Amino acid sequence: MTYKQEFIRFLADCGVLKFGTFRLKSGRIAPYFLNAGEYKTGAQIKRLGEFYAACIRENDLDVQTLFGPAYKGVPLAISAAVAMYEKYGRDVSFCFDRKEVKDHGEGGMFVGKQPQDGEKIVIIEDVMTSGKALKEVLPKLRGAANVNITGMVITVDRMEKALGSEKSAVQQAWDEEGVRVCSIVTIRDIIDALEEGIIEGKEHVPAIRAYLQEYGANYGGCI
Repeated sequence: MTYKQEFIRFLADCGVLKFGTFRLKSGRIAPYFLNAGEYKTGAQIKRLGEFYAACIRENDLDVQTLFGPAYKGVPLAISAAVAMYEKYGRDVSFCFDRKEVKDHGEGGMFVGKQPQDGEKIVIIEDVMTSGKALKEVLPKLRGAANVNITGMVITVDRMEKALGSEKSAVQQAWDEEGVRVCSIVTIRDIIDALEEGIIEGKEHVPAIRAYLQEYGANYGGCI
């Protein structure tokens, strides 16, 4: 089993990947949903970090620091940094931002490795729907130092059009911000896993295909 197939089974086992009828923030009615709130244990977050690290390695992303946007990205970046060291012997730094700038103690906008000129940073996120989180953190990072954002890693690329666009948020990140976004898996990988019986729920494939027919963006993999 490939690491992508293992990750899809991991999503299902953790209860993160759900099938049914779900209204998304966009207002669209989707036949599947990803709920990162189901990651609740040390074992789960450790394994998740290993999948992020595998994706970074597979896509040959040049990285010195992993950045996790507050709040959900914080444990993701830390677990991925640990996995980079344990699995591949790469001792990378981690960093995350504060929602509110601290004016006492060590102060500042960032916790962990402070951004430096020329630093190669990979952003670690859960999913990317509208690209809002990326647009919020880029000014913070680029405003702190002349950093080099070498990529962003997400768990699942839904491969659907952003609202008011023919492009997905992943495509927009590249076109508008020059940020390469890689996903551990795509929704097409999940369809394949369903059809191959790697996870249960093959009966949901027609609904997912119909959803992509209506809302899907035409591309694949890592930009």
